[in-house]
Amino acid sequence: MASLHDTPTRPAASTAHARPATTEPAPSSHQLAERFRPVFNRIAEHAAQREHERELAYAPVAWLKAARFGALRVPLAQGGLGASVEQLYDLLIELGEADSNLPQILRAHFAFIERLFAEIDPALHGPWMRLAADGVIFGNATTELGEGALGALQTTLTRDRDSTDAWRLDGDKFYSTGTLYADWISVAAQRLNDDGSSDRVIALVPAQAAGVERVDDWRGFGQRLSASGTTRFRQVRVKPEHVLLYVRDQPTPLTAHFQLTHLATLAGIARAIVRDAVAFVQPRKRVYSHGSGATPREDPLVQQVIGQLASTAFVAASTVQAVARGLGEVDRHLQRGEPVPEHLLFEVELNTAKAQAGIVDAVLHAGTRLFDIGGASALQEDRRLDRHWRNARTLASHNPTIYKGRVVGDHLLNGAQPTFYWAVGAIAS
Repeated sequence: MASLHDTPTRPAASTAHARPATTEPAPSSHQLAERFRPVFNRIAEHAAQREHERELAYAPVAWLKAARFGALRVPLAQGGLGASVEQLYDLLIELGEADSNLPQILRAHFAFIERLFAEIDPALHGPWMRLAADGVIFGNATTELGEGALGALQTTLTRDRDSTDAWRLDGDKFYSTGTLYADWISVAAQRLNDDGSSDRVIALVPAQAAGVERVDDWRGFGQRLSASGTTRFRQVRVKPEHVLLYVRDQPTPLTAHFQLTHLATLAGIARAIVRDAVAFVQPRKRVYSHGSGATPREDPLVQQVIGQLASTAFVAASTVQAVARGLGEVDRHLQRGEPVPEHLLFEVELNTAKAQAGIVDAVLHAGTRLFDIGGASALQEDRRLDRHWRNARTLASHNPTIYKGRVVGDHLLNGAQPTFYWAVGAIAS
């Protein structure tokens, strides 16, 4: 692997670098749909069964890898598919409709690619982009459990006592979504330098490296196949070129990317609710004596519910696409080698917060209204229609929605800037 320099750089807000040029045309949305929809259909076919039996999604991830889904945002000049931000989120909505676990599994992968674009010197991109172009999936190990100090990391990177040219990684992570399926892991760590100083870094380690343990202990009632459990690191050897240093005190599009993946997944769930509601109602013959139609599909009350579910799906997808256009504009500044205007980064972050506050309740309500189109038979466990609400509720609990409206209100009333880097932990008394 080519060497990566170990110096802090950030092209997003101040210094920008144009991407390599290529004469090959970018793929159209139609071409991308033709490539990936057969895979999505295959994933959707047994999604309810996988959910019911808690069959981990190794096979669907392998199908996506074989189709090079993970290379979507890698530039053409670096061997990728060269898809736009807008195309990425359109496809994530479709993938979320097929199986909502999959976009969340791949959230860390696509966020790592976007981090390279937004926060890491392009001179360091090459080896990682080539890995993604070749089908490698990147996982995450960022969040820690317990009541450590707010924003502090207990996972450390220390100098290898046996080699001055390597580091050793130690720590425990939870909510390491997708890492069970990943080839490489992006680990947030505190690097303890020889001079006594420390830096927040990303350490990149092969998932099969000695000292790495991935544990399937996610026990949430939703997103049950997302592998959002524990990852442990014990004296994992890390090469210096596999350590990326980045700053955390400037506006960035990265938090919007992280959150918009969740929102695209919610929009996909809304579409899946419509799909499953229609599939449930159309063949049914049984009606209630106090119903309003000769068959359920002819009942205007059932028709109204289906229409309302479809409206929610339309609004959710349209909202995601609107925010994606803003992120696409940020990306086009980076492609041209231009500094990204700060006001655009503020706008994208605030619009993402508005989208989260607006989409979450609507999709959760749709997950409940779904059961109004059928009687007790809609509750059968093998149908797993409950998975839509459970999965939406789980996604809505991340980066809690209750804080998003406050952020927007504080900005409108007081001109407060949004927070671009979030942290969890305990505040010392």
